[in-house]
Amino acid sequence: MRYATLLLVLAVLAGCNKQPDNTVVGQAEFRKDGSLDFLRPDGNVITTIDIEVVGDRESQARGLMGRRSLPSRGGMFFVYDAPKDQSFWMKNTPLPLDIIFIGSDSSVVNIAKRTKPLSSATIESISPAQFVLEVRGGFTDRLGIDDSTRFRWTIDS
Repeated sequence: MRYATLLLVLAVLAGCNKQPDNTVVGQAEFRKDGSLDFLRPDGNVITTIDIEVVGDRESQARGLMGRRSLPSRGGMFFVYDAPKDQSFWMKNTPLPLDIIFIGSDSSVVNIAKRTKPLSSATIESISPAQFVLEVRGGFTDRLGIDDSTRFRWTIDS
């Protein structure tokens, strides 16, 4: 009986990481790689968050897929070599996000607010962006982040 119970528990746990399309994804924990300041036009800091930096293609492609949590004062920061039209989707991402597209001059290109979890719809920058920041859905509205906001970040060494 104990063997059957153990098998049942293992089967339930194995199924917990499956998305609706049966794609199994890992449950990585948030990793603080640096911090990012949101700045008003006058240069005053609105707030500061911890960031997990992703710069390699594999990490960028995975993004927040499969993660069921993101710190309220944390975000995933995508860094690209040069500005380009950016395209994201929420497939296998169970969290609603605000996706902030940022130009090479640290200004907001556009913000996709409260994206739909697990959606295959494309979310795009309206012009080239060199950086993208994903934060919890509703974050930008709560703090008044808009196209006048600038960003300053530091990466831990």
